[in-house]
Amino acid sequence: MTVNQILSTKGNNVYSIISTISVYDAIKVMGEKNIGAILIIEENQLKGILSERDYARKIVLKGKLSKDTLVNEIMVSKVITVQSTDDLDYCMELMISRRIRHLPVIEDNKVIGLVSIGDVVKSIIEKQKETIQLLDSYINGTQP
Repeated sequence: MTVNQILSTKGNNVYSIISTISVYDAIKVMGEKNIGAILIIEENQLKGILSERDYARKIVLKGKLSKDTLVNEIMVSKVITVQSTDDLDYCMELMISRRIRHLPVIEDNKVIGLVSIGDVVKSIIEKQKETIQLLDSYINGTQP
């Protein structure tokens, strides 16, 4: 299963902000959209990503004020990305080894989607269910 298959089911909605708004405003957008991370895109280029984890660790735990801090002060600039043709095992490996929960999907230097660890796990579980059903049918002689 590939990233493209997840996007075809989930959709290609990508929410983004610019880096010069306050962290407060960014978190407000994330809350309105019910998302755990938001991309920073400027001039059609991915510049960074901001997650709830970044907010907790770089604002809350350091006693900073989100209204006085700009996104570009705490965003992750070196964003790990995937392509639509990458398989889910590769995505899972990246997420586990890099301890991240979101992967922007890039094609022709443009963001075409975003997959979360929840998307990947859900897809892997669905694929395993299909495999189990096929094996069960084979074993019981009820295969199509």
